[in-house]
Amino acid sequence: MDDTDRKILNVIQTRFPVTAEPYEAIGAEIGISGDDAFNRVKTLFDTGIIRRLGASFDSRGLGWTSTLCAMSVPEEKIESVASVVGRYPGVTHNYQRDHKYNLWFTLIAPDEEEVDRILREIGRDSGHGPVRDMPMLKKFKIKVDFKFKETGGAED
Repeated sequence: MDDTDRKILNVIQTRFPVTAEPYEAIGAEIGISGDDAFNRVKTLFDTGIIRRLGASFDSRGLGWTSTLCAMSVPEEKIESVASVVGRYPGVTHNYQRDHKYNLWFTLIAPDEEEVDRILREIGRDSGHGPVRDMPMLKKFKIKVDFKFKETGGAED
């Protein structure tokens, strides 16, 4: 990763341009072509430096509801159950934890009735229900931005 990649990361994590040609705007801001900006972001994604590129919405602000969920799944079934969970567009992410409840995920839906319906389906379709539903009681949001310092050199 070089200084140009760091500049790109500083731009895209907090102010990704909402325009018809976002990579042109990114490139113009940091002094490279739009094609170069796109190719660099693709490389950062392909190498795992970037895991996700997408918008984050305030579900409550949109009138939707969200919840944190957990399941107790036999180790050998984690991947198959995670694939059932991941089929739902309202699941923002799911991950394994070292705990009795070892598969966790977050779910966003238009209302609590839809959350309940989806969680029942996941429990039924995975064969490992019921799903533990832990709705938010108080919002704690920690915003994290990583400020990448330029090194003045080429590659690190």
